[in-house]
Amino acid sequence: MSNEWLILFFLVGAIFVGLVLIFSGIVAPKSINPQKFEPYECGIPTEGVTWLQFNIGYYLFAILFLVFDVETVLVFPWAVVMKEVGMAAFVEIVIFFFILGLGLLYAWKKHALIWE
Repeated sequence: MSNEWLILFFLVGAIFVGLVLIFSGIVAPKSINPQKFEPYECGIPTEGVTWLQFNIGYYLFAILFLVFDVETVLVFPWAVVMKEVGMAAFVEIVIFFFILGLGLLYAWKKHALIWE
């Protein structure tokens, strides 16, 4: 019986998302201003080529932020159940931090932490 509930749950969720998207498409205000289709909507006309290649450092910095942000989210539940699980939880978190440390070392070697 749990499979039927799971299918029903996803079906109701998909219908709800579809209805919200249709409703927002109908109710939302629309603007047909030509500047709306410019790459940047700052009000200043663009000059030259607008498709520029950004420095890879921005992307590396963002990925590092996400990695350590997710790490923080994962460490909290681990800390809550650490006493109950015991040594296995401790070994798992040491492995987890070791892998994160390798990622940080890699980013450091690639100079991703240097903002130029």
